[in-house]
Amino acid sequence: MFRFRRFSVRLLVLLLGLLFAALATTYLLVSRANESNARAHAEANLELAAGIFDETVAQRIEFLAGSASVMTGDYAIRDLLRDEKPDGATLSSTLQSYTQRVGAPVIALLDPEGALLANSAADMENENLGPFRYLIRQATAAEMPKASGFSYLNQALHVLVVVPLYAPYPNVFAWFGLAFPIDEAFAKKIKATSRVEVTFVSTEGPDQPSAPNTPPGRVLTTTLPEAAALLVARAAVENMQRPVRVKALDLPADHYVTLFKFQDMLGEDAITVVLQRPLSAELTAAKDLENYLVLISLAALAVATLVALWISRGVSQPVLQLADYTKHVAAGDYTRRIDLHREDELGQLAVAMNAMSAGLAERDLVRDLLDKNVSPEVAAQLMRDGGAALGGEEREVTILFADLRGFTTLSEKLGPRDLLTLLNRYLDRMSTEIERQGGVIDKFIGDAIMALFGAPVAQGDAAARALAAALAMERALASLNAELAAEGRPPLALGVGVNTAGVIAGNIGSHRRLNYSVIGDGVNIASRLQSLTRTPEYRTSIITSAATLAAVRGRNFATRALGTVPVKGRAEPVEIFAVDG
Repeated sequence: MFRFRRFSVRLLVLLLGLLFAALATTYLLVSRANESNARAHAEANLELAAGIFDETVAQRIEFLAGSASVMTGDYAIRDLLRDEKPDGATLSSTLQSYTQRVGAPVIALLDPEGALLANSAADMENENLGPFRYLIRQATAAEMPKASGFSYLNQALHVLVVVPLYAPYPNVFAWFGLAFPIDEAFAKKIKATSRVEVTFVSTEGPDQPSAPNTPPGRVLTTTLPEAAALLVARAAVENMQRPVRVKALDLPADHYVTLFKFQDMLGEDAITVVLQRPLSAELTAAKDLENYLVLISLAALAVATLVALWISRGVSQPVLQLADYTKHVAAGDYTRRIDLHREDELGQLAVAMNAMSAGLAERDLVRDLLDKNVSPEVAAQLMRDGGAALGGEEREVTILFADLRGFTTLSEKLGPRDLLTLLNRYLDRMSTEIERQGGVIDKFIGDAIMALFGAPVAQGDAAARALAAALAMERALASLNAELAAEGRPPLALGVGVNTAGVIAGNIGSHRRLNYSVIGDGVNIASRLQSLTRTPEYRTSIITSAATLAAVRGRNFATRALGTVPVKGRAEPVEIFAVDG
């Protein structure tokens, strides 16, 4: 038995052997190889199509959820729902106006118990909305901001989404339910995007045979001709007995590579999404290549003998180095580097692979951190600490709460789009001043802002920064009001509460999703101080606690004592001060 130790000899023998095998084997073997490759390519296309289907449904669900969120801000709907007996006809008319805009023919409004309040579809009665109620129970039990799934409405397949209507958060006093049909138009859209045939089949389990004289399975919608679709439905039912994901299926027009994708339903048996790719479409280019294969092999045989010898000498060693390097990268070792002193493509590949390793290491760390946190300061702190974990630490933090006055009255005078634009202008100006003083936006709560000073990054002058930010916000609001006056709009008013206290600061949530925040009695006091700015006799828009003034070092602020006030849930009253400059 010959053993070739030199790479150049091995490459030459391998190439000549492959070419001789290609010439020695017949057209049938080449055809079989092409058919095998075509099947593999078809399977890959089907897997891609399955992903496109999931992504299309997910995008549609997100769009409907977003549209529902917009509707939750529709003050016409909110006003009607505040009535003891909402006008169902007016609500239904309002919902009908949204159907064309969001592309959902069914939009229902239900109370927290799932009873129908209004509906855009006249033929959709209360007893037909069980799937919506199922989703409402699911979302309520899991405290989810939305829930979605597949189900039947009036015996037609739909994708359903429910989104809560809060008043105020987190109290739910109504649910929006939206549905779009999985019909022929949807199937054609999937086909146009992925170039596969699509059939949705309602199948029956193996212990539930079809009724006599009834074909097994029910075609819900398809892009195939009727006769072919019935065969696909029968195959889908048979596949449930011994499930496989991909198989070959002969239909009257062609031989199809077929993927069976099971789709869960809401409280019902799963349906089967059948994706098919005709084998002939994958073999078209291969058939042409087969005709030239022998001629190309003969011409390439002589050239390959010479070229293989030349290439192997310059490739074998760097290839071995690159192969060894990739093993370390595949094992997750991104610290190793490969050093090839070459100016050709292999040298460029080595440089690129070194850059890839560095990028993979940085990406893994940044993705893990930034997927769980939103604030740049939080992310930077976690990167310095080397990771993120549940838990926190006690630290002194200054909390700032800011709230927009008269927002409810303003919302009644402006349309939703104008109101959102104005609110964003306000929040942008206020956030800029907070961040300019080194504060971190913890969260936006409607028109309210919660900001932190001294967390996650410790600040020796956190209290002074917070009071400076509050005064800067007051000045920024005056500037904004001047612009609004020029536009003929009424002025805005602001209330700010600032408190310094020891709190627990850290990552709150689950191991999959974290949120950096602070909790403690000091947070509640800051929120209460902001509420007290509504008191007319205080004549101020900024109220702070004695604890914050005591923590201010080297800075003088103009303040007025306002006395002490009780705080709910706290035995001792809090001494408060107005900050005037």
